[in-house]
Amino acid sequence: MQHIYIAWFRQDLRIHDNPMLAEAAASGRPVLPVFIHAPDEAAPWSPGGASCWWLHHALQSLQEKLQALGLPLLLRQGCSLEVLRDLVNELRGKGISVRAVLSSHLHEPRLAKRDDDVRLQLAGQGLNWWQGNAGLLLEPDRMLNQSGMPYRVFTPFWNKLRREALQPPQPIDFAALHAPDHVPASLSLSELRLLPGIGWSGGFGARWNPSLDGAHQALRQFLSGPVQHYVHQRDLPAQAGTSALSPYLHFGQLGPRQVWAAAQAAMHATSTTQQEGSLAFLRELAWREFACHLLHHFPHTDLQPLNPRYAAFPWQPDAGLQQAWQKGQTGYPLVDAGMRQLWQTGWMHNRIRMVVASFLVKHLLQPWQDGARWFWDTLCDADLANNSLGWQWVAGCGADASPYFRIFNPVLQGEKFDPKGDYVRQWVPELARMPERYIHQPWKAPGSVLQQAAVRLGQDYPWPVVEHRAARARALKALDSITI
Repeated sequence: MQHIYIAWFRQDLRIHDNPMLAEAAASGRPVLPVFIHAPDEAAPWSPGGASCWWLHHALQSLQEKLQALGLPLLLRQGCSLEVLRDLVNELRGKGISVRAVLSSHLHEPRLAKRDDDVRLQLAGQGLNWWQGNAGLLLEPDRMLNQSGMPYRVFTPFWNKLRREALQPPQPIDFAALHAPDHVPASLSLSELRLLPGIGWSGGFGARWNPSLDGAHQALRQFLSGPVQHYVHQRDLPAQAGTSALSPYLHFGQLGPRQVWAAAQAAMHATSTTQQEGSLAFLRELAWREFACHLLHHFPHTDLQPLNPRYAAFPWQPDAGLQQAWQKGQTGYPLVDAGMRQLWQTGWMHNRIRMVVASFLVKHLLQPWQDGARWFWDTLCDADLANNSLGWQWVAGCGADASPYFRIFNPVLQGEKFDPKGDYVRQWVPELARMPERYIHQPWKAPGSVLQQAAVRLGQDYPWPVVEHRAARARALKALDSITI
């Protein structure tokens, strides 16, 4: 009887620096790669439309890379436990014994619980369960403060992370990987129905190359160019100054150890700006790590505030205001540009994410959870830990949060980070002819200026849905109502 391993791919859709493939190669046993599409098991955070679009292409790329190694990628859908049991039984009928299921740790609360349940059930059938760390630099239980408690403030977390001896990318003997004598039938990728049924995602392909080759190309391009100006340009949305690696990291097409090691190598360059940029980028990678650790230790924070005082915050849910925000029709050009960039590309510049989130939560008094849900459905890089941390940071109710009374003025933010209005003009083309002086506040432009720019407020572009000073005062009053 042939003894094999099942390699259960999830958010580790790569072949390099993949601990479970390294484990399979070291054992010399045949390995059967499997992906199970089970979106209901993550509910209420089942993958959104943009994530499913990315997942389709990531699986396609992984299939091609595994095929080049002589390995299949078996696609199934349904209850993960039932799919694995069925595979074990089918293989047993062909004279093949599954000795263990290999996988990588997941830290999303519902998926982690699902894994625990699957592990216990498989153990009852005599199957071993092996898990490696493919998604983080360090497992959360290794990053505790001197009191043995999780970090709730980023700076000491960052300082400790920098002192840790992080493992380099794990080498794999690909020549040692081989398939079982029998490979069960697989669904086709199209049968998973991951691609959106409407043409909404049509612009994604122009923005992204969601493949393994695209992942490595994006990393190389960033560290050979934009990282030199990262410190100064990462807050400028009209510039290609950020890494845009977040979707590759979320789906595991790039491992954090790979990215960390590459950025560390870039720090040894002779250019001071490249050294500074690489260090600043490593700090942003540490924010991702911090978010994952927080969600692991405080699993309720995907839906509930870490600071319980904010559970009593007097939100004023309004479907009309939320829709105006979602469609980029708030009358604040920087906010609208960000929301339209999100809809058209499945991504939004990080500085603008903070601005639009602040606007929804503070100017419009809409629950941060509603904003998190919209981002979850429309972001290609939708990641539960980062999404939760980001929205709670803006709402002032999470770890290391921005105080609620710090309210971004979208006009001033635009004038500071998009001074010429290039970002707004790109994503809000009806304002393309507005002069710089009024590009971020067209309602203050004289009639002659609006006429020359061919802008009719209330027709071509909306009036602001709220007035900034009044909205700010209302937000602070709401804060006072829960202040102890």
